[in-house]
Amino acid sequence: MSDGARVIVGVSGSLHSLTALHRAADEARARDAVLVPVLAWTPVGGERNYRAQPCPPLLREWQQAADRRLERALDEAFGGLPVGVRVEPLVVRGEAGSVLTRLADRPDDLLVVSTGRQGTVRGTLRRLLRGSVTQYCLTRARSTVLVVPPSTLHADLRALHRGVDLRELATLAAA
Repeated sequence: MSDGARVIVGVSGSLHSLTALHRAADEARARDAVLVPVLAWTPVGGERNYRAQPCPPLLREWQQAADRRLERALDEAFGGLPVGVRVEPLVVRGEAGSVLTRLADRPDDLLVVSTGRQGTVRGTLRRLLRGSVTQYCLTRARSTVLVVPPSTLHADLRALHRGVDLRELATLAAA
């Protein structure tokens, strides 16, 4: 990993994390820093269950799936690696909050996280079961943390998923 200034960003592949990834790339360019997109992963069922019944071939599959997920996130966000910034993508086995705060260990690091899935049933359940990655990073990071809110486009996408009449949406857009 680079010895210079770094902008470390948590990436999951969600729209929220892609918004944070864009902001992190902008910050890295402005700071002349290395962009470190990080995808943290754990074995299906959790570390405790895996340790009880390890399966190395399955573990390799999960690692490869995580590698592909980070690559896909970079493709979806930028069409590959972002232009105009040095990038050091990283896939790490571990809980996201812990991984991110462990990596962002220098005072001049900037850790970028999204607000997560605010207001969704899935997001609420995840926070109840596992806690908020954002909150974890805010309370434990040794570096500066930048929390990126959802893009205003997220509300438009949610409306489309709820089945809003496309003609109604087109009328609103034309107004």
